Amino acid sequence: MNSMEEAPARETAPPRETAPARESAPARILVVDDDPTVSEVVAGYLRGAGFAVEEAGDGPAALEAAGRARPDLVVLDLMLPGIDGLEVCRRLRAGGPVPVIMLTARGDEDDRITGLEVGADDYVTKPFSPRELVLRVTSVLRRSRAAAAAAVPAPLTGAGLSLDPATHRATRDGAELALTLREFDLLAHFLRHPGRAHGREELMREVWGWDFGDLSTVTVHVRRLRAKIEQDPGSPRLIQTVWGVGYRFEPGGAVAA
Repeated sequence: MNSMEEAPARETAPPRETAPARESAPARILVVDDDPTVSEVVAGYLRGAGFAVEEAGDGPAALEAAGRARPDLVVLDLMLPGIDGLEVCRRLRAGGPVPVIMLTARGDEDDRITGLEVGADDYVTKPFSPRELVLRVTSVLRRSRAAAAAAVPAPLTGAGLSLDPATHRATRDGAELALTLREFDLLAHFLRHPGRAHGREELMREVWGWDFGDLSTVTVHVRRLRAKIEQDPGSPRLIQTVWGVGYRFEPGGAVAA
């Protein structure tokens, strides 16, 4: 962040009531922001919640810190000098799974959606409350740990589509699909529940575990998933819109390639 107006709201003491349940060692959080004031406030609240925190002021420093010791989660500002937040996120994800929460300027919807597409798990718009950020960090970590501990489900198939959660590969009629993490999870949910109508709030909660957020994010993910699996994304037959409700996956709507 580049201006004091975008700094999170100041509060007198970090909240300790949101501390995550301890396992063996506190989760390691890497905070990446070029505004020292913002970084200090965010790091202070996270430390107050029981996390171990490291700070980095630009993209190269963030990648160097992650290379020394892989963090459990990264709080990453989009607007960074040297290497921007989107590229930092891409490089972090290329090195293996790590949860990322992006900090974005209010109104930068394109950047926000792009951040989710390259693998960010959540986002917070500026100005933001440090208490909310702590809650989101705790929520994302809980989801990632639960996913890592869960048994790998069997492959899913339907309408010429095949998803293998063990290898995280997806194909359509044998051809590899380049799906993001969010798209993969969304398509898996649709394949598990064919013919059922899903509301946007339900998809946010059931697919990604988000209890709050912008519903337009779901709309964008559906649109991008359609572009990758539909014969004609402009007239979708697999992921159909249910007006007033949300979306329904219809395997019988497949057309020949």
